[in-house]
Amino acid sequence: MALDAFPPVDPAALSAAFKALGDENRLRAFALIAARGRICVGDLVTVLDLPQSTVSRHLAALRRTGLVVTERAGTWVHYALAESPPMATPAEAVARLLEGADAFAEDLSRAASLAAGGGCCPQHPPAKGA
Repeated sequence: MALDAFPPVDPAALSAAFKALGDENRLRAFALIAARGRICVGDLVTVLDLPQSTVSRHLAALRRTGLVVTERAGTWVHYALAESPPMATPAEAVARLLEGADAFAEDLSRAASLAAGGGCCPQHPPAKGA
């Protein structure tokens, strides 16, 4: 694919986004958000098996780069992919790449099981594609 097929990207924003995805736990969280469409912080804590404060810190890093956005539902906070992230084409490519990665299959399976059981919050959104 020719380079001119990609939209123009701010180099600083692109660098920040790739740095954010350079951490394995942030990459796992991003992959789950991409695969599920929208997921609450409590579900991410359960699936990633990390303390809530650690997950929140990683999500804040993803949010600062513009890769994800938050949606508040009462006391619950859900994360979704940004509609127009600073690096839409690379973000989509990474999300598609991770969909088939064996390393993330267990995370995706745990997230699906958790969502099927209602998730952590009373107003859990329907799973992507459900």
